[in-house]
This record gives sequence, C-alpha cells and structure tokens, in this order.
Amino acid sequence: MEGEDLTETRRRGAFRGFEPARVPSPSFVVDRAAIQHNLDILAEVMNASGASIILALKGFSMFALADQISAVLKGTTASSVHEARLGQEEFGGEVHVYAPAFTEDEMAQLLAFANHIVFNSFSQWQLHRSAALRAAAARPGQLRFGIRVNPQHSEGATAIYDPCAPYSRMGVVKEEFRPDALEGISGLHFHTLCEQGAEPLERTLKAVLEQFGPYLRNMEWINLGGGHHITKDDYNRQLLIDLIIGLREEYGLKVYLEPGEAIAIHTGVLVSTVLDLPKNGMNLAILDTSATCHMPDVLEMPYRPEIWGAGNPGEHEYLYRLGGQTCLAGDVIGDFSFPEAIRTGQRLVFDDMSHYTMVKTTTFNGIPLPSICTYDSRDGSYEVIREFGYEDFKGRLS
Repeated sequence: MEGEDLTETRRRGAFRGFEPARVPSPSFVVDRAAIQHNLDILAEVMNASGASIILALKGFSMFALADQISAVLKGTTASSVHEARLGQEEFGGEVHVYAPAFTEDEMAQLLAFANHIVFNSFSQWQLHRSAALRAAAARPGQLRFGIRVNPQHSEGATAIYDPCAPYSRMGVVKEEFRPDALEGISGLHFHTLCEQGAEPLERTLKAVLEQFGPYLRNMEWINLGGGHHITKDDYNRQLLIDLIIGLREEYGLKVYLEPGEAIAIHTGVLVSTVLDLPKNGMNLAILDTSATCHMPDVLEMPYRPEIWGAGNPGEHEYLYRLGGQTCLAGDVIGDFSFPEAIRTGQRLVFDDMSHYTMVKTTTFNGIPLPSICTYDSRDGSYEVIREFGYEDFKGRLS
C-alpha cells in the first residue's frame, strides 16, 4: 500500500521490500535494521546525558538479537530469576532485578550473579539483608541494593498499568519509608510510566524529589524505571537529557533507565493467514493467529492493532470482524475495513508486534506459538530463528 495506508513502522523505513509469503504463518518477524535505528537513538541519549540504558526483558527478550543489542546497551533488567538468568547468559552486561517479593531460594540464586537487586519493601530488605550483605562482601564492587519508591503520582491512563494507583503493591510510599533501615542500600528506583513522553517523567521526577530527594544525597545511583518512549518520533529527547544531567549534577548520582518498548517499538510484525470467511450479520474472518494466545494486550489493555493496508470501520469498503481459532468467544482482534474483499489464504500483517507481545504468548487450546523470524531491510535477508510444535505445548503441562 502507498501513502496514507502506510503504518508508522513503514513510514520510518522498516520492512522495506518485505514479502509476507516468505515467512511461516503465523510468525513474529523483527527487522534488524529497525532495531538498530532505535539503538542508535538510545546511544545518542546515553552519550549526551551520561545515563546507562538497560533492556527491560519483560518488554522484549529476543535473545537472537543479543549481540546487536549488547553492543549498545549496558545490560538488562529482570522481574524474576529466569529473566535474570536469560540476561546474564545471553546479553551480558549488568543484570538488574526487581520483584514485589523474593523467596529465600530465589534470593540465593540472584545473589550469585546479579549486579543490582531492588527490594519492594523494607520488610523484604530486612528479610534478605544478612544474606545480601554477605554476598556483596564476597563480590566486592559487583553487587548493589536498592529500594523501590512509590511517589503516588499517577500519569498513566489505564489503571491496570498504573503502579501509583491507590493501594498499589509496587514500591514504598513516603509514609512507610524508613531512613533508619537504609544501611546497605545504595540507590532508589521508581517506575511509574507506560509508553509515555519526557513531560510525564518531568512531573513524576518532581514528585519523587519532593518526597525522597533528601535521601538521594547519600545514594550512589537512581533508576528511573521504564515506560519511556524515547525512540518515538515525537519524544522530547532533549528534555530527558536535561533531566538526567540535572540529577547527576545536583545529587552526584549514576542514572539508569530501563525501557523495553523503546528498544523494540516499530521493529516487528505478526504475519497471519485468513483461514475462513463465514458470515453472521456481518463479514467474519478466522485467522491462524489469536488475540487470546498471540496478542493478549488486545484484550487486556485493551488496544486495537494496525494491519498493513487496512483501516477503521467505514474507512474502506469491505468490513470484517477478525478472530482467532480458539474456543473463547471473545477471541476477537477487532473490526477492520479493507479496500478490497479479503480471501482465504491471504496473508495479513499486524504492525508493531515486538514489544509486550512476543513475551506474552500462550498455548491455550493447544494453539501453536508463532514462529520467530528476522528480516533485515538493509539487505533483504530473512531468517527463521525458531518454530514451535507439539512438544512445546506438551512440555508446559503435566
């Protein structure tokens, strides 16, 4: 499609020359050139600000691209032992970990290789403090500990993704902060944003500094969390750089950011095939991909994905309600209009399907996981990285 039918991904130059028929269906396809475009922007921000940017594996964990990503970013951040191991084994660099709570067994594993461990509460810090300090003494200069704080300042529009919503379990609020329990703590962490710009960060940072700023003068580092849409075209990167420089100069801190979507936004697609075209009061289309299994944020967020060449209802002549193969009645991707009638066997390409999509797939109903592929719009090369079958489904069950 040309002109106005182009998605934002292709407006940015990704997937030039891509032919959907050349990859398995369904499959996630990531453009290496688009990943590099984002990494180049992040490198510029790090160079200008002095911050360290690490990859949030919860948002994007395609370790087939680890060499490319690790050449630019400083490490990874994880939300579990398994994610942390993946970061250490495949990506290298610093390994940061945060979770609402750790078991003693999990902590014992993490203390052996992690570099930053952030605790969600002072009770968790007290529970693990002795073991943590012993491990830090055995690994001098390699292991640091922090506390996550909750500034109770909401910027997100969707409650399920707002860590500062009322009664949130994420982080320590000002009233529960314990200055007397900071021995061994060298940094503070906050995470309040979700796919947002620098202006919400500026407002959030103001709230953080008003509540916790005095304690930062005795700290070594601060982690500004994720949710920063740094590589989006309209993101105010100069404001971000200024905020980071201000923190470094005022408090003498090392500054970390841990985005996931900023690395992978507009870098990937989900290729699917039309299997059937029934009718029930309107045109329906059954695909070999599923909202429930392959793009659950469509139902959870909720949000409406874009499809190459398609539009909103009423935008084009032919309207279809797209759904998946599962038995869930609500496995509906949405209503899309097309300039021409679609046909059985036709490939449809869902746009911007790298971040927070590949990491959330399931095998509900035994629906196979999409294959994982790469494309490189710089030279037109394709590679099938992984295909999934029955054993992948069976291996998750008893």
